[in-house]
Amino acid sequence: MRDPAPIPVPEEATMEQRFVWVTTRRIKPGTLQEFERAWRPGFSPDGLHRAYAYWTEDGQEITGVSLWDSREACDAWRSSEAERSRREIMAPYVVEETEAFYQGGELGLPGR
Repeated sequence: MRDPAPIPVPEEATMEQRFVWVTTRRIKPGTLQEFERAWRPGFSPDGLHRAYAYWTEDGQEITGVSLWDSREACDAWRSSEAERSRREIMAPYVVEETEAFYQGGELGLPGR
């Protein structure tokens, strides 16, 4: 009698810890291009891994998502002179703004 074939064990999904700052802004109609130029920082802040911008089809709501090393790195950027200046440059296009800091995980899918 042969031993039965081993049953494959499915690879588990993993979670990689992330620190995320999310800002959603409503902007004035027709100002998406100008806003997007103002949104981009002139350099990469310490501790920033990636930053994304997503906008609605009408171009009037933009959600920015940035991934950070830590809450402290994000807070240091948020309170910096460079970020204050960047916000001043964006201000003429912004109608409303909400923001929040999140801690969570990035799902690592098996086989990817």
